[in-house]
Amino acid sequence: MAHLTVNGVAREVDADPATPLLWVLREQLGLTGTKYGCGIALCGACTVHLDGAAVRSCSLPLAAVEGRRVTTIEALAAGGRLSPVQQAWLDHEVPQCGYCQSGMIMAVTALLAEKPQPSDADIDAAITNICRCGTYQQVREAVHAAAAAAVKA
Repeated sequence: MAHLTVNGVAREVDADPATPLLWVLREQLGLTGTKYGCGIALCGACTVHLDGAAVRSCSLPLAAVEGRRVTTIEALAAGGRLSPVQQAWLDHEVPQCGYCQSGMIMAVTALLAEKPQPSDADIDAAITNICRCGTYQQVREAVHAAAAAAVKA
């Protein structure tokens, strides 16, 4: 049994320690907001937070998260309100097909926690998620809007 905290809830998971975290989240815990993309940690569709840092869950074995805090896209909205990043995503019409969006939002949320007022260069360096629809300009605009909203809050 692996012990971890997912979205603030202590969980015990009975799975092979080599099982990728992505599959534990989706198949055992029913948290399907995190998506499978490439399976080799390149595209970022599977991005979640591990102790607050953005990580690619498709290549992270369950053994590596034992006793740690995992946060998924399902935990970002609170009290019926979207997070500033989620709201900025909608306001700036970032989603096209939407497949990469949960991972992208998680990566951006981690960036803003570390660097509340990122430059375009900071965004380009930190957000390595791949969007096949090519909405990178809208992503930058949404990141800046979420940063500004956080300052006002």
